[in-house]
Amino acid sequence: MRSMTTSPLVFLHVGAGLVALLSGAAALVFRKGSRRHRVTGNAFFLSMFIMSALAAYLAVFYKPNATNATMGVFTCYLVATAWMTVIRKPGESGRFEIAAMLVAFAVAAGAFTFGLQAAGSETGSKDGMPAEFYFVVAAIATLLAISDVRLIVRGGISGARRIARHLWRMCFALFIAAGSFFLGQPLVWSETLRKSGLLAVPVLAVLVVMVFWLFRTRSSARTRSSARIKWTTQDPSPTRS
Repeated sequence: MRSMTTSPLVFLHVGAGLVALLSGAAALVFRKGSRRHRVTGNAFFLSMFIMSALAAYLAVFYKPNATNATMGVFTCYLVATAWMTVIRKPGESGRFEIAAMLVAFAVAAGAFTFGLQAAGSETGSKDGMPAEFYFVVAAIATLLAISDVRLIVRGGISGARRIARHLWRMCFALFIAAGSFFLGQPLVWSETLRKSGLLAVPVLAVLVVMVFWLFRTRSSARTRSSARIKWTTQDPSPTRS
């Protein structure tokens, strides 16, 4: 087995991860649809895809690790489907969505299998993670795969649901990256900082911002819908006295 610590892929993985965290945070702050949001969003997609793909590759060929392999593929799926959601025209789908659905089902099956292996082990864990972790990942991946099935059957997605799909999948990928960096690297941080609980703040902040933007997107969609209904129900030719 080759040494992972001396591989340039490790440095590329770490560098891409740092770019992903910075660009992802910027994309969350900037107004959705603005030029700065698009630029930082594209940077986030590219760096996240590189980071997660390398994580999966290293976890398979350099240092076998079920957790990193599963989450690497899962994160690739999240950012790819989120990015493609806004690249596609509203109400459009194709082979990519079918392939993505199969990947989501494969992640669910793999995570469920690892969960069973962890549950049957003496420690109740696999590669440092408890069985419950794998079962939760399997459940989330299954729900996402079902969502993909619905999108394929409908022939695409549009409106607020299209924006929400893009938004929450990107944010969930950022949540995974933030959790891996702040909570999954104990050797990087001092013991005092780890025990303070402060490292969980940026991870939870991603979820809070995600909920905020999802709520705002839904509220804006309801406002526009109400305005259209009000406009179409008005008498276009009022009777003059």
